[in-house]
Amino acid sequence: ALNILDGKVVTEFHERHRHQEFLAFLNTLDRQVPPELQVHVVLDNLSAHKTEHVQRWLRRHPRFRFHFTPTSSSWANMVEGWLGHLQKLALGRGSFRSVPELKQAILDYVAASNGRAEPWCWTKDAQEILRKVRKIRARLAEGTAATADRIISHPLASGH
Repeated sequence: ALNILDGKVVTEFHERHRHQEFLAFLNTLDRQVPPELQVHVVLDNLSAHKTEHVQRWLRRHPRFRFHFTPTSSSWANMVEGWLGHLQKLALGRGSFRSVPELKQAILDYVAASNGRAEPWCWTKDAQEILRKVRKIRARLAEGTAATADRIISHPLASGH
């Protein structure tokens, strides 16, 4: 998790990506974030984020708010930028002899990053971001229409 207000990262490693692991991480955040603060969590649409267990947890933790990014809009989630830095600066094309070695490289980067953390902010103004969103939506709409046209005009679709 990336706190965009101070740039610090909270990380955990889990073997799987089910609601159980997600709830464990939420509990970690709940313990680490001062209780008087609200927590806004920006998420992708992984099914583990939306289970009844998670919904029940949210009802018991009203200071937490979930915000889901639209499909194909991971760029809107600021942690993706941080992950890009992790990939470029710490992992790169590195080859790791073991999973523990990879985890250690990640933890070392997190510690260094947290040691020099600064608030994260958009580098583009709101109008430029909104233009990009409109452009992506138009491309998606064109792609959907083109795909539908190809399917409809395909010989198998017409029964020939």
